[in-house]
Amino acid sequence: MPGLATSSTIFERIQLPEDRFELHLLDWKIPHKNESLVAYAKRMVEDVKHEQAVLIGVSFGGVLVQEMAAFLKLRKLIIVSSVKTNSEIPMSMKIVKSTKAYKLVPTSLLQNIEVLNKFSFSSVIQRRLKLYEKYMSVRDKTYLEWAIEQMLFWDRTQADPNVIHIHGDADEVFPIKNIQKCIKIIGGTHIMILTKFRWMNENLPKIILNQYP
Repeated sequence: MPGLATSSTIFERIQLPEDRFELHLLDWKIPHKNESLVAYAKRMVEDVKHEQAVLIGVSFGGVLVQEMAAFLKLRKLIIVSSVKTNSEIPMSMKIVKSTKAYKLVPTSLLQNIEVLNKFSFSSVIQRRLKLYEKYMSVRDKTYLEWAIEQMLFWDRTQADPNVIHIHGDADEVFPIKNIQKCIKIIGGTHIMILTKFRWMNENLPKIILNQYP
């Protein structure tokens, strides 16, 4: 399950041995009006077609797969660049939540990344916006507003003991200082599903087959 607003193309560099694994990619649906995260997770479960599946979620997708797990019998539950409880959410997000500043987020900007790119004179920002333009393809306003609110108001206080958490020590969205019990990836940022794909390709099979480290 990809991260907030991103499509399953973020997994394009993930290649697992085809004689042992079959990859199935999930994508975001547009939420129903006033739909809870639990109700949404129950809908997403309909797209999981196999018994004893391994469910992997990135960022907000990691939050969603933890909710989906309540309705499935899984072989493994893996989250990447995500959080296991609301205590791992950084203070900056909690301030946004408490002040309701998230209601001021101009989701229209996320719908028009191409326009932002035209007016950016920083090559670094342009490269980052190019990535966003390619992978952040879910730009429906209803979805964006819903997803931001669900992330901020996620109320889980007890971590699922079955979760395997992979996290980068340079994650700028969910800083490692707030994260408990994870497989730490040195130099891993919030987009390490793209930048650390070689590590993922080498180690995900070991994690799934209980051969890691």
